[in-house]
Amino acid sequence: MGSTVCRAVTDDPALELVAAVDPHHAGIDLCQVTGLDTDLTIAADASALTAVGAEVAVDFTLVDAARRNMSWCASHGIHAVVGTSGFDEADVDRARGAFTSSNCVIAPNFAIGAVLMMHFAEMAAPWFETADVVETHHDGKVDAPSGTAMATAERLVSASSEWAEDPTTTTVLDSARGAVLGGVRVHSLRVRGMVAHQEVVLGTTGQTLTLRHDSYDRASFMPGVVLAVKAVPDRPGVTVGLDRLLGLDPVAG
Repeated sequence: MGSTVCRAVTDDPALELVAAVDPHHAGIDLCQVTGLDTDLTIAADASALTAVGAEVAVDFTLVDAARRNMSWCASHGIHAVVGTSGFDEADVDRARGAFTSSNCVIAPNFAIGAVLMMHFAEMAAPWFETADVVETHHDGKVDAPSGTAMATAERLVSASSEWAEDPTTTTVLDSARGAVLGGVRVHSLRVRGMVAHQEVVLGTTGQTLTLRHDSYDRASFMPGVVLAVKAVPDRPGVTVGLDRLLGLDPVAG
């Protein structure tokens, strides 16, 4: 993901790539791993950002590293755009307390189509009585359910509390019906060859509504990343999700 972000930033005439940080590839010329025409060398730690006067840092790491990186950015007055999944409400609250001299955008998914899918599902929720979220990712993803699936389920539950009882009385295999959050079922698939895919299946008497989004390439996330990088200096504090950046008003519960 880092290489793709570097390419997206470099390709945008309004942005400048000034540093790349990855302790596992420190000392390597960035052009070797990205193919970009750049003389940047990958740095070992975040101090490289202050050395070059970076204004915004983009983080796509694992959640423990992302927590440390967000804290570091907040204490050094650098805006943060974070695409790492796995944060809980306590993490968001800590970020809100930390980002006082700079800002932060946290998004469970930077694919604009996925953000619209979640928004549409939330709009539809009050009109249906059952809902299942089915997310599929590549077999290298370590967390389940995905951040997008959890955010979707939470938004469905916040939009409606009128979910039908599960009729299942016998399960041949444990967890066959998936995890449950407030009456909404969540299922995670890890399939080699996939990237990031999600369906929301809503049902009521005599009809279903299926909303599906597919990311076939990591490039699908880059328009959202670039949008967030440009917007974060003007979004005080912490913004969770791309919705507000896209002008999508919250759906009333």
